[in-house]
Amino acid sequence: MISLTPPTVPSRRSSTLILACHLSIVINTLSFGNFLGLFFYQDCTSSNNQDGRIRKSTADELSVVKQRGSLYPPENAPTMLQSGDRRFHKRRRRFVIKKSPILIAMNSSTLNLPTLKSEDRNNDKWKSLYQIQKERKRIMGETCSKYKSNNRRIITPYHVSRIFVEDKYRILYCEVPKAGCSNWKRVLMVLNGLASSTKDIQHNTVHYGNYLKRLDGFDRKGIYHRLNTYTKMLFIREPFEKLVSAFRDKFEHPNNYYHPVFGKAIISRYRVNATKEALRTGSGVKFKEFIQYLLDVHRPVGMDIHWDHVNRLCSPCLIDYDFVGKFESMEEDANFFLHLIGAPQNLTFPKFKDRHSNEERTTTKITQQYFAQLSPSQRQRSYDFYYMDYLMFNYSKPFEDLY
Repeated sequence: MISLTPPTVPSRRSSTLILACHLSIVINTLSFGNFLGLFFYQDCTSSNNQDGRIRKSTADELSVVKQRGSLYPPENAPTMLQSGDRRFHKRRRRFVIKKSPILIAMNSSTLNLPTLKSEDRNNDKWKSLYQIQKERKRIMGETCSKYKSNNRRIITPYHVSRIFVEDKYRILYCEVPKAGCSNWKRVLMVLNGLASSTKDIQHNTVHYGNYLKRLDGFDRKGIYHRLNTYTKMLFIREPFEKLVSAFRDKFEHPNNYYHPVFGKAIISRYRVNATKEALRTGSGVKFKEFIQYLLDVHRPVGMDIHWDHVNRLCSPCLIDYDFVGKFESMEEDANFFLHLIGAPQNLTFPKFKDRHSNEERTTTKITQQYFAQLSPSQRQRSYDFYYMDYLMFNYSKPFEDLY
């Protein structure tokens, strides 16, 4: 069992550096019924910023050469990089051959949701929860078919960069911030034998310890194998409630990343007659200013995973998730999932609040209080911004005047 010593939180300087991503790929998309090309590279690397924020994959250049009747480039295929060094050219050619594409069925896994055990089929509770899962998957699938009809899309390392891997129980978990992700990581660490109890794992260990593997850290065969054979799950949350929870956490408490990086840019752009102190520290961002930033097509600073769409974070129209849980029914859904995968009976989903434990959780009532500060137009545009998440995960409109 690994000693889970909390790592040092990144410094302000290191946490403000956003890693550049250079993904230069020449892709030859293959048409094969309902299939799509899946291109992955063993040399892909990834890095976490503080709180797991902006995270992209990098890859070496790849040239895929079309050859009739074969998925693989010929031995004499030219490489992308023209070099006078013949030895380098040969190495490049060998790399191209090694990194050839593989195929994966579009939005279809060979595993699907684990079936109920024979002793559970007469249990009304398990049967009801199982039917709820089937209905959530049906709605998600219909939404994807209606709005994401192009079936010739490519799954890249970026699409799986938020997916954590637990090999012992064969689980893939897509991290959705502010929807129980810290506690889910604790559960995965216990399942993997890294700790005996979720209570033993501190917040910094969860997010900065790098004890859990990410799917984009595997080579293409490893990714392909896990996508097709592991149980894939994600937990989501009502979009407005998730947004308010993120705002309260990042802007209403001291934070050495979000205040100087996001706060300063937001105050500078949207606050009239801002004080020098506010411009210097970035502290004290108001919710209305935060919404102005969110809805601005020319944002002064980029998007962040804590308020990005689940549709973009986890790509549910590309990756066929077997289990979709909701934060609103977390305890019931989480423990049902653990039951399905055969987890130890003494392992249950943690109930404790990971951060700011003395503060009330963000509820529907609190969320409405924050959105009451906005104009009807801003509420409507915010709803439009998260419309796909509302539709795909079957959440009701949070305000009656929305259309």
